[in-house]
Amino acid sequence: MAEADPPARTISLGAGVDAIDAAAWDALHGGGNPFVAHRFLSLLERSGSVGPGTGWQAAPLLARDEAGALVAAAPAYLKSHSQGEYVFDHAWADAWARAGGDYYPKLQIAVPFTPVPGPRLLADGDDDAALLIRAAEAVVRQNRLSSAHATFVAPEQMVLFEEAGWLVRRDIQFHFANAGYGGFDDFLGTLTSMKRKQLRKERARAVEGLRIEEVTGAAIRPEHWDAMWLFYQDTGARKWGQPYLTRAAFDLMGATMADDIILVLAFDADERAVAGAMHFLGADTLYGRYWGCLADIPYLHFELCYYRAIDIAIERGLKRVEAGAQGGHKLARGYGPVATWSAHFIADPGFRRAVAGFLEQERRAEEAEMDWLEGHMPFRRSV
Repeated sequence: MAEADPPARTISLGAGVDAIDAAAWDALHGGGNPFVAHRFLSLLERSGSVGPGTGWQAAPLLARDEAGALVAAAPAYLKSHSQGEYVFDHAWADAWARAGGDYYPKLQIAVPFTPVPGPRLLADGDDDAALLIRAAEAVVRQNRLSSAHATFVAPEQMVLFEEAGWLVRRDIQFHFANAGYGGFDDFLGTLTSMKRKQLRKERARAVEGLRIEEVTGAAIRPEHWDAMWLFYQDTGARKWGQPYLTRAAFDLMGATMADDIILVLAFDADERAVAGAMHFLGADTLYGRYWGCLADIPYLHFELCYYRAIDIAIERGLKRVEAGAQGGHKLARGYGPVATWSAHFIADPGFRRAVAGFLEQERRAEEAEMDWLEGHMPFRRSV
């Protein structure tokens, strides 16, 4: 019996996610990850956090059937720099420039400023998902771009990139895994005696003279968003030089995503908000995203970003907490090392060979680091 012809598809580059019907976009993903939802990606565009002047030009890859219905999509951007990605390719850009090439613009399949693993190929089946990969390659070739990159790809989608011949890169984050704990003390009971004492001491010291409040949904008031913006600006100025999100992005989060957000705020004796952390709720995961503090308060970062996140996850029955990129200090606080993945399509054969060689060396070093980290977890050893 002859194989049926694949269904006809029309591929295009969209002008932005905001212009796409929200229900059609959201029907393509499982809904468990808030960062690939239409409301989050579109608010980045509407707030001016991405778009003209930012180096992030929205160009989602779209596949439609013969009737014009959206059947697959990928959040994609034409990038004129490598900022806000958390998978660092600055050395690649420098090398290609020294060879006389233009590394930028490049095509980036990602959620801007968000080092959270999740689906990058939004489609019901692997055939349409693989079609998006071929579409990305076609965009690179037809427009003479240097490369395409898919960052923080859900592990189950990496096989599609590997089958397409993209180069694979692995990195490490630190996540908390909820083993069905009844409370924070149950979690502490799994740690070594020394670590238990350390965490209890840190939690007590962090909140001395402070009042901690958790707010979500309609309980998040305008003054809470004002405070969170100040905290975010402070952290952004120290880490990146200029914060990625605009003030309008915070207002839009409040208007469209408040039920998906938990703010953990610290108030001093004068009821002034001095620090805060913003967490996003997924179907089974709490995502720690933004934090800031207007005073130097020991251990408060750990309390608001890590320990309170564990409390929330346990209380809500969530499976894990993902507390952002980097941060080896999370290891001592019960957040274990987890591999994260990216895939890279390099158009020039010679440049691809050079990048492949670099990645092979990096992979060996990263595997050794992962082995070391797994051997230095703070948990009690089983007898």
